[in-house]
Amino acid sequence: MSVKQEIWIGEVLRKVSTLEQATFLDGLPDYSCYVNNNVIHMTYMGVEPKVLINNSTYPLPTSVLTSEDIGLSLNKYQTEVTIITDDELHASASYRMSVTRDMHAGAITKEKLKKALHAIAPAKHTKETPVLTTTGPEIDGRKTLTRSDIIQLKKAYDQLEVPLEGRRLILCPDHTGDLLELDPKFANQYYDYKSGRIAGLYGFDVYEYGAAPYYDQETKTKKAFGLAPGAKDVQVSVAFYAPFIAKANGETKMYFSEAKTNPRMQENEINFRQYSLVIPKKQMYLGAIVSGKG
Repeated sequence: MSVKQEIWIGEVLRKVSTLEQATFLDGLPDYSCYVNNNVIHMTYMGVEPKVLINNSTYPLPTSVLTSEDIGLSLNKYQTEVTIITDDELHASASYRMSVTRDMHAGAITKEKLKKALHAIAPAKHTKETPVLTTTGPEIDGRKTLTRSDIIQLKKAYDQLEVPLEGRRLILCPDHTGDLLELDPKFANQYYDYKSGRIAGLYGFDVYEYGAAPYYDQETKTKKAFGLAPGAKDVQVSVAFYAPFIAKANGETKMYFSEAKTNPRMQENEINFRQYSLVIPKKQMYLGAIVSGKG
């Protein structure tokens, strides 16, 4: 079957974009237009100016970036090669190839979300990145999440003067389960039929995500990405202020080898590569809730 790679790449991009909708990445500031050779510079992400009230002194003060113009390389996501024989394509080539494209798009999106939330989660507790501990009844050696814990996170954000619009909370599986089992009110509002996701809680837009990052339960510090969790590690719920998170996509490329160039095996080979990055623009207004020790 003839393959027009620009069309296939467009379809993969469309599928990835669709899969990201209604996730915690949806609607974040997008800086893809500033990517050059799969690198983006921090200067393009801007600086928040101070507001002067009833100023009478001129010239006005200026705001400058306090950090260097750092060039950030986008993460490279590559799918493994899928082999499709000519025999498999004989009956339904168009269907088989479209399914393959969607599978590769789904695999890339899955890893992008996992890497993104890990990057957003604060490394440890600081004044501007509060990492709190759950206080609910003990289950399986850990303290459960309660509404009171989310209220404490709200208070921490209020004290930091985080704007109300744009606060997001991503619940890990343990914490979603805690609220469903122990909080009848949460269970009743668990699914918002209008938006297709969890209803908001105390000013946070709430999402749930299964591959949440792991923290050391005792030190409340984030584990390295991809490191297998240990006995003392637990998944956490992550909070952030959406306007302070940046996302950018770079090159998407398709690799395809037709069966006609492989007479011995008569197999088609296909995979995709995409460059993408999601990071906090500032190390502030990030938060996490760690399950306390039982």
